[in-house]
Amino acid sequence: MAGSLAIAGGSLRRWPARRWWIALATAVGTYLVIAIPTDLIDTPLFARAVAPTNWSWPVLAVSAILSGLVFATYVAYPEGAAPSRSEGRLGLAGWMITFFAVGCPVCNKIVLLALGASGALQLFGPVQPYLAGASIILLGWALHARLSRESSCALTVVESTTESVLP
Repeated sequence: MAGSLAIAGGSLRRWPARRWWIALATAVGTYLVIAIPTDLIDTPLFARAVAPTNWSWPVLAVSAILSGLVFATYVAYPEGAAPSRSEGRLGLAGWMITFFAVGCPVCNKIVLLALGASGALQLFGPVQPYLAGASIILLGWALHARLSRESSCALTVVESTTESVLP
């Protein structure tokens, strides 16, 4: 595991400035796209019936940073490190789960329709910290997989052109 983390870290050190700027812009965008509708950032557009938990802000910050880094791995990936569909799905799943993890349990219309107001508070509220952990794990795994793939070499198949001659 330590070897694969070193490989992933080596990939980050080789990133050009363009990738870092895209990672930063995506992280800020992710932060705002999640924080505004969940009313972590107070705006007149959205209201929150239940106060945010003390872990909402750090979870959102870590998820935004990881989302930015995962997104930046799709910018001009090296030859032989073609994106995998499953890694992209992990990143998207982590991003979506973050939204549910930091949001107000009774403000989320999907949860409210599925569980009702009391179910949202009693059933969904206690699950949110686990969703937060799952979102960070999924985003971290997607980033690790993408960075590890960048450092792998492409193997080419060479067909033998010589024919064996039997006496």
